[in-house]
Amino acid sequence: MKWMIASDIHGSAVWCERMLGAFQREGADKLLLLGDLLYHGPRNDLPEGYGSKAVIEMLNGAREKIFCVRGNCEAEVDQMVLGFPVLADYCLVEAAGRLVFATHGHHYNVQSPPLLGAGDVLLHGHTHVPMKARQEGGWWYLNPGSVSLPKEGSAHGYMLLDGGVFTWKDLDGREYDSLDVG
Repeated sequence: MKWMIASDIHGSAVWCERMLGAFQREGADKLLLLGDLLYHGPRNDLPEGYGSKAVIEMLNGAREKIFCVRGNCEAEVDQMVLGFPVLADYCLVEAAGRLVFATHGHHYNVQSPPLLGAGDVLLHGHTHVPMKARQEGGWWYLNPGSVSLPKEGSAHGYMLLDGGVFTWKDLDGREYDSLDVG
């Protein structure tokens, strides 16, 4: 199964539309969203094309393909307007026999990780910065960056997970990093 992984849309209709275009172009089976879908939060400027209602409509149009975890900007009211679950703190995915612990990153992160074994993956957004780093204990920390508000000069981007290979891409589909955990 091919997964597209994205995080931190923050209510940008412009960047959500580009993300969903990339999802179609990539031919991914499922879209895993790592939270912060509709609201920009008090620490961020409004993203380009801010329009939460349009984002709701676009995401609901793809709801049968979306898995999502709760970000620090999600609230119960968001669940009332979105047609797929958004309030789980984490989800577990398997990749090439490895556990992938997917979360937003405000609770579980590099400083406060879940219990992971060697070769397992902690996958989270929240920082808006793409990352690939091996941690003490032999587990991986991966971050797709942000769809709408990238930081530290990073691209508006996402990741793919196909088999045991994670691939980082910008929203134009240009690959800039990869990791085979298989």
